[in-house]
Amino acid sequence: MASSRSGPNLSRIATSLGVSVATVSNALSGKGRVSGQMVERIREHAAELGYVPSQAGRALRTGRSGVLGLVLPDIANPLFPKIAQAIEFAASAAGYGVLIADSRGDVAAQTEAINRLVERGVDGMVIIPRRATRISSAACPIAVIDTPSTPGNTVSADHWQGGGEIAGHLAGLGHRRILIIGNNQESSVQNDRAGGIRAGLHPDMHAETLWIDRLERDGGSGCPLGLAERVKQGFTAFAALSDLQALRALTELQQAGVNIPADVSVTGFDDLIWSPVVTPSLTTVRMDMDAIAGIAVSALADAISANSIRQGVLVTAEIERVAMQLIIRQSSGPVNPAPRTSEMENM
Repeated sequence: MASSRSGPNLSRIATSLGVSVATVSNALSGKGRVSGQMVERIREHAAELGYVPSQAGRALRTGRSGVLGLVLPDIANPLFPKIAQAIEFAASAAGYGVLIADSRGDVAAQTEAINRLVERGVDGMVIIPRRATRISSAACPIAVIDTPSTPGNTVSADHWQGGGEIAGHLAGLGHRRILIIGNNQESSVQNDRAGGIRAGLHPDMHAETLWIDRLERDGGSGCPLGLAERVKQGFTAFAALSDLQALRALTELQQAGVNIPADVSVTGFDDLIWSPVVTPSLTTVRMDMDAIAGIAVSALADAISANSIRQGVLVTAEIERVAMQLIIRQSSGPVNPAPRTSEMENM
């Protein structure tokens, strides 16, 4: 049995109105010499019949696919599905579909993902690069979302400003010794966040940085971070450069008998979906991903419409950095002048 069609094609509309297929096509696309009265008649009739334009046919007429590519560095990281959702929403609002590729944190896989999307004919591409990599070109317009210090960055959160928000918050609570916890020192985003924290410290404040990748080279993946010992050394605040590292810090400190926030404070970045529901709920800094996605997609759409970029130029946007928002929750509190360490000392 033949399958039923979801809607009429151009020839059925033309036959029912007694006009040519070319006339119907020109009326629906706004091209050719068709009277205004006929255009209105054809469009009204097409709407009554539930006509939906063919994406494939549109691609043949315009030379565009109506699809954007999105390359993510690690879709297993809970931050990136959140970003993908924002990109997809912005793209849909602009009339585009989205194809997603995951580089899985590998430079070669990132290059392969970019090439694969180009082969599928995407009109443009949003790339969130793997850390320590720089996107140079591809055979379509590219919008890069990384950090303002990255050459070629189109738009991103102002990670440096976000770090300053954390520093100001902890300073206001009376903290003077802060341990910054990062995952990988090759990450431009994490370096900017750490730089913003240091720049925002008051003159009487002191900060040190712990890079987890360095510890794990010797201690193995998931090894203890030694945070209880840091509490004994007088650190009263642990400023993680992502919520994932903040959760690791919360877990290790609580297992060592450290009370949060009575003894020490812990903060993060990104405001992941579980950050409000962990115990204690996490103070963090949130990116405005809807604004970032809208700016990136708009910049791509402008470049595509102008037909000015077909050979891999990185697009620019009028707004290149979007402020981050401090979200204060239970994991940060006023400094305790005499943190409780007796339980740790008896372990």
